[in-house]
Amino acid sequence: MVEVVVQSPTKKDVLVTPSNVMKPQPPAPTKPAKKSTPLWVLWVIWYDTYRRFFTIVFIVNFIGIGFAIAGKWPYAAKYPGALVVGNLNVAVLVRNEIFERFLYLFVATFFAKWTPLWFRLACTSTLQHLGGIHSGCAISGIAWIILMVVHQFKAKYTLNDSILAFGVITSVMLFITMCAGLPWVRNTHHNVFERNHRFFGWASLCMTWVYTILTNAYDTADGKFDHVGKYVVQQQAFWYTVAMSIFIVLPWICTRHVKVDIELPSPKVSVLRFERGMQPGLLARISRSAVKEYHAFSTISEGTHAKYHYLICGVQGDFTRNLVNDPPTMIWTRELKFPGVSNTSCLYKRGVCICTGSGLSAALSTCIQSPNWYLFWIASDQEKTFGPTINDLIHKHIGPGRLLLWDSKIRGGRPPTMKILKEVYDYWQAEVVFITSNYVGNFEIQHGCKEAGIPAFGTLWDF
Repeated sequence: MVEVVVQSPTKKDVLVTPSNVMKPQPPAPTKPAKKSTPLWVLWVIWYDTYRRFFTIVFIVNFIGIGFAIAGKWPYAAKYPGALVVGNLNVAVLVRNEIFERFLYLFVATFFAKWTPLWFRLACTSTLQHLGGIHSGCAISGIAWIILMVVHQFKAKYTLNDSILAFGVITSVMLFITMCAGLPWVRNTHHNVFERNHRFFGWASLCMTWVYTILTNAYDTADGKFDHVGKYVVQQQAFWYTVAMSIFIVLPWICTRHVKVDIELPSPKVSVLRFERGMQPGLLARISRSAVKEYHAFSTISEGTHAKYHYLICGVQGDFTRNLVNDPPTMIWTRELKFPGVSNTSCLYKRGVCICTGSGLSAALSTCIQSPNWYLFWIASDQEKTFGPTINDLIHKHIGPGRLLLWDSKIRGGRPPTMKILKEVYDYWQAEVVFITSNYVGNFEIQHGCKEAGIPAFGTLWDF
């Protein structure tokens, strides 16, 4: 039997076995009766920071739309295009990898460890849920352009037909882009989301350029496109569109076709190795095509000084299955990686990473590169499924004092997860828990942590 010791900064080393959780369990353990989750816990987790951001952005914009319809906001009547493209600009900006890296770096540089815990938790939550601003501004931008097109159709006899046509085309393109990014599409039909959200998004950008130039170049006084050159460049909507174009193009400049070495320890998993070390908490986008479906995976690295970084790709769909069945030697990736929630691990004095299966990849870098983080990993047949590379990284860098491996095949089933997690959290004197699991596992652990008063951040399906 392997005894797992948890190091405490003030207490003598103690075994994480007050309830004998580390003893081998008999096969097919009896499943505990499901406990109903309190309604307040369900509500607090459902109405998270993402939805709060979305609500604020949505309400502010629709109050503005209400004033515009009532004729009480002269700016909206004079510069409707600026409100359209301004919202779309913010929506694109908060999804820009360079901007995200800057935000995470700023928070890590100025607020790590010394600020109050509630503030650091708020920083992590804000950074994790910037997608709420993205969604809110995107939908609001579509609402503004619909209002703008409606007003133009009311005055259609003073406008050129091309303006009306491109207004409708741009609105339709943006609406399709929005629909392709809905959670149901994104999470259940990832390839559909990737292709349509990206290509209709690019088409929307092109149509926005045409629509912006036509709208601002047209002179209603003489019915001609007289306002060209200097006049168009002086308009707010023009510069908003320029900025949006830059934000969209910049990450693609970092796209490269790079060498990849693939280890296949089992039919369930492929381990990809790339050159270059990484800081913890970064995700890589990879694809077999330069512009088509990109899939995000957490990077594993021993540090920025390391020679390699790794991705664990569990077989879940066509893309990951083909990595096993037809492993490539070259693959497309963006050299600029984008940050995930575990990139904020440096904000906390001590923490716990709990993960299941291939979710290990999101936790392992953090626990390898920081001695203040504890790893609790649940998976089946860990050594055979994930292979020597991953297992060697674990045992080389993470001592038994901050490591709990639960092999569900050896132990005969899943652990009493929340019971063990509470014990580890208390003994390790952690400030926060990071969860990486599938939807069901994430739901159970995150709700259990909230009910127990343990600060925790779970998996997002919002890339």
